[in-house]
Amino acid sequence: MKRRGFLRTIAAAPAVAVPLTGQQPAQQAPAGRGGMRGGQGAPELETTAADLTADAAAPSFFTADEYAALRALGNLLEPPLNGHPGALEAGAPEFLDFLIGVSPADRQKLYREGLDALNSQSRKQYKKLFGDLDATQADALIRPLLVVIPWSEDLPKDPLRHFIAQAHRDFRTATRNSREWASAGASSGRRGGRGFGGGTGLYWLPIDPVVRG
Repeated sequence: MKRRGFLRTIAAAPAVAVPLTGQQPAQQAPAGRGGMRGGQGAPELETTAADLTADAAAPSFFTADEYAALRALGNLLEPPLNGHPGALEAGAPEFLDFLIGVSPADRQKLYREGLDALNSQSRKQYKKLFGDLDATQADALIRPLLVVIPWSEDLPKDPLRHFIAQAHRDFRTATRNSREWASAGASSGRRGGRGFGGGTGLYWLPIDPVVRG
């Protein structure tokens, strides 16, 4: 998925994402300048970069079982390749926990029901949760759910296959727009280019605004 598509995805959620080169978000203008009607200044915003909160031991949106399944799925769908980090190394599960947590209800429902379905099938087939499967077992469970998508917007009708296809896109996008991916591209001397392996030094830094009255 190109960055333009990622922008459209982010725009669907209340979260804000901006491309940075390691810099912190710009400070807001002082209250009262170009503010609200009647001379009232804009509300003060306290922002927390997801990169700083991603190290938390527990997920902020998913349950522990759902999050364990999410990490296992990301490791399977987007592993390290050709010197670039995989989903786990890039912190993609942590990012998606943040992103889905501030996404519209239908997207949250897709992820929760998809992860719960993976855990349910895993219990039925292997008597344990998806996050506890070894690589061979996880691959055997996921492989039948992977389908060819002829058009980018033509996702499968089956709910679980739909979830796997969407999660695959999201993991790929989050991984390849991460600080770790950009650093790997820069250290390997790859500059410019598009898509896989095109290290440009840019990455997405999500911001979680908290309005203080």
